[in-house]
Amino acid sequence: MTTCEEIQTTGRLRRFTLLERWALRVMRSLAAILVGIAAFFVSWAPVSATGQAQPRSGDVRSGTLLLKGDNTDGHADATRLGIDVDLTVSGPTIRARVTQIFRNPTQSWVEATYVYPLPEGGAVDTLKMVIGDRIVVGEIKERQQARVIYEQAKQSGQRAALTEQERPNIFTNSVANIGPGETVLVQIEYQEPVRQNGDTFSLRVPMVIGPRYNPAPLVQSVDLRPGQDGRSVGWGVTTTDPVPDRDRISPPVLDPAQHGPVNPTQITVRLQAGFPLGEVKSHHHQVKVEQPSDDVRVIRLAEGPVPADRDFELTWKPAAEKALSVGLFRERVGNADYLLAYVTPPSVEQAEQKPLPREVILVIDNSGSMGGTSIVQAKASLIYALGRLQAGDRFNVIRFDHTMDVLFPTAVAADAENVSRAKGFVGALQAAGGTAMVPAMRAALNDTNAGEQSHVRQVVFLTDGAIGNEQQLFDAITALRGRSRVFMVGIGSAPNSFLMTRAAELGRGAFTHIGSVEQVEERMRGLFAKLESPVVTGITAKFSDAVADMTPAVIPDLYRGEPLVLAASVPSLKGSVTITGRIGDRPWTVTLPVAGAAEGNGLSKLWARRKIADAEIARTMRQATPDDADKTILKLALEHQLVTRLTSLVAVDKTPVRPAQETLKLTELPLNLPAGWDFEKVFGERPKPGVAPEERRADAAGDGRVQLAMAKELAKRSPVPTVAPRTVSLPKTATDAELKMIAGTLLLALGLILLVFTRRRELAR
Repeated sequence: MTTCEEIQTTGRLRRFTLLERWALRVMRSLAAILVGIAAFFVSWAPVSATGQAQPRSGDVRSGTLLLKGDNTDGHADATRLGIDVDLTVSGPTIRARVTQIFRNPTQSWVEATYVYPLPEGGAVDTLKMVIGDRIVVGEIKERQQARVIYEQAKQSGQRAALTEQERPNIFTNSVANIGPGETVLVQIEYQEPVRQNGDTFSLRVPMVIGPRYNPAPLVQSVDLRPGQDGRSVGWGVTTTDPVPDRDRISPPVLDPAQHGPVNPTQITVRLQAGFPLGEVKSHHHQVKVEQPSDDVRVIRLAEGPVPADRDFELTWKPAAEKALSVGLFRERVGNADYLLAYVTPPSVEQAEQKPLPREVILVIDNSGSMGGTSIVQAKASLIYALGRLQAGDRFNVIRFDHTMDVLFPTAVAADAENVSRAKGFVGALQAAGGTAMVPAMRAALNDTNAGEQSHVRQVVFLTDGAIGNEQQLFDAITALRGRSRVFMVGIGSAPNSFLMTRAAELGRGAFTHIGSVEQVEERMRGLFAKLESPVVTGITAKFSDAVADMTPAVIPDLYRGEPLVLAASVPSLKGSVTITGRIGDRPWTVTLPVAGAAEGNGLSKLWARRKIADAEIARTMRQATPDDADKTILKLALEHQLVTRLTSLVAVDKTPVRPAQETLKLTELPLNLPAGWDFEKVFGERPKPGVAPEERRADAAGDGRVQLAMAKELAKRSPVPTVAPRTVSLPKTATDAELKMIAGTLLLALGLILLVFTRRRELAR
C-alpha cells in the first residue's frame, strides 16, 4: 500500500511537474514574443538618435542616399523613394495615377525634391498629399503664386507639396516638412491619348531622365574705356544662356558601379481597349497578363518592383486581322462637347507612278550619352538605313559629339562604293564627348540644291536627345527646314521623347523609337516604309453644322500607318466632320457622323493640352508673340486645371507640425543612370579609390565633355518599404523587411495566444 508520506511526495512531484511544464510553456511563449518584437524592429532599423557613430559611406551596402552630417566622417540616411504607377486605358485615353512615397528615416526634418519624367502629351491635373489617413488636395495656381504659397508653408512648419513643370516631359515634386521617421505620399494624375501606328496601339511610361548636355553660356564683353571727354562710353557685358533652367533639369545621378539601384517602381495597367484584343506585349520589362474578358487585360510586372532606369512600353493589337482605321469619341463638360477622332488614311501603292528619288541625310549622335548599348543600336540602325538606299538616291552621313564630321562634301550617289565607304565610317564610330546637336542639325538642313524638284529631301536623325538647349534646336529647324523633312529616331532606354516629337513635328516628319538592338530591324523597316510611301498632304477638317475649335491648328502631313488625331470643342453634337487631303496624286476624303461618337473620358483635358502645345509651337515659329502665347496658355491652364510652365499644383496641410527650433534639411533624390548607358562615357573617369566623389552637375566643359553629375555621396542599401494608407496602393521594395514584419507580427500573436491558452488550462486544473 502507498503510505501517506508517499502520496504527499507524489503530489508534490506532480505539482512540480505541472509547474515546470507551465513555466516551460511560458518561456516558449515569451521567446516567440521576443522573436516577433526583434523581427519587427530589425525590419525598420531606425536611425539612432544617440551619439553613436553613423555608418561610413564605404561601409554601407544598400541603395539609400546618404546626407553629409555635421561630422565630416559621418552620414545620416536620407529620404527614400518608392513609386507606384497605375494606368487605366479606356478606349482612346489613358488615365494615370503616379504615387511617390517619401520616407524619412532620419531624426531630422527634411524637404525632399524629386525630378522625374512624364509623357510629353500628358495633361497633369491632380495632386494629392497623403499623411496617414489625411488627404490634402492640391490646387492649380499661377506658378509664382504657387511657389510663394509653398515657401510660406515650408517656413511655417506646415507639410506642403508642389508640382512644377520644367519641360513638357520633366516635372519636379517638392515635399516640405517630412518629420523624423515619417512617410508622406504624393499622388499626381494625368490624362494622355493612346498612340496608334497602323494596327498597333501603345503607351509609354518614361521612368528616368538621362543626364543632359547643357552648353555653357555665351558671354560677350568689352573694356569700359573713357571717351575723349573722359566719360565712360557705356559698353558693358551681355550674357546669353541657352539653358537658363539648367539647375532644375540636372538632378543628381548614381554611378551604377558604386551604388545599387534606387526608386523601386511598381506598374499596373488595366487595359480596356474597347475591342477584342489580340497580342499584348511589353517590350522592355517582364510582365504577367491576366485576362478577365476578351477585351480586358490586367498587366503587372512579373517580378514586382523594378529600378526606375528605363522606359516602360506596352503595345496591343486588335484580335481582328483588319486594322481599325477610324475612331470617334465624345465627352460633355459644362456647356461644351469635346471630340477626339482617330483617322488612318488607307495605304495606297503608286504602282503606276514611280516615286521620286530621295536625298537622304543620315545623322548619328556618337556623344558620351550614347555609350554602352545605345551606340550599338544607333550604328546598326544607320547601317540598315544605308542598305535601304535605292539606285538614283543621293545621301550623306554626319556624325557629331561636341565636334562634327560630314563624310562627303555634298550628297553623293548611293552606289556600292559610296555606301561601302559610309558603312566603314559608321562602323568605326566610338561614343565620347558632349552632345552639340544644334550644329549637326544646321549642317543636315543646309540644302545646296534648294530649288531642285527631282529629289525628295529627308533628314534621318539618330540620337537619344539628351540636351538641355531644346529650344535652340527647334529654332534651327523652324528657320532652316526649307524643303527638308526631319525624321527623328530615338535611341536607347530613356530618350528625350518631347524633343523627338516636337522636332519631327516642326520638321514635317515622324518620330520612331528604338529601345533595344532587337527592335532595330523592325522599327527601321517601319520608318523606311514611311520614307518610301506616298505622303498624305493638304489635309483639312471641316464641321458641317457647328463652329469647332480644333487642334492641331495646322494639320500635319501623314505617313504610312499614322493616324490623324484631331481634338475639337463644339457647342453641340450635330452634323458631321469631313476630312480631305491627297495621297500622292489622288484625292482622299472621309466623313464622320458626329452623333455616332462613343463616350470617352478626359477628352476636355486632352483638347486643352493640345491647344497649349499649339500656342507653344506658334511662339517657336514666330506666329505669335511670347506675350500672346503666354496669355493663351495661362487661360487654358486655369480653365481646365492643368500644370504647365506657367501654372503649378500646390497642396498645404494647414496644421504646423515642425517645431520652430528645428531646422529643415534639403534632400535632392537621385536618379539611376539609364539602362545601357556607360557612366564614364558621360561623366568622365571615376575618382580613384579613396578619393571622395566630386559634386558636379551634368554640364558642358570647355572641351565639350559632359562633367560628373553626382551631387551627393550615395551607398548601396535597398529602400525600406512603406506602409500604405487604405486608399493608396504602394509598391513593395526589393528588401525582405516586409516579410520580417509579417513573421514578427505572426509570432507575436501566436505567442500571446499560447500564453493565454496555457494560463487558462492551468487555472482550470
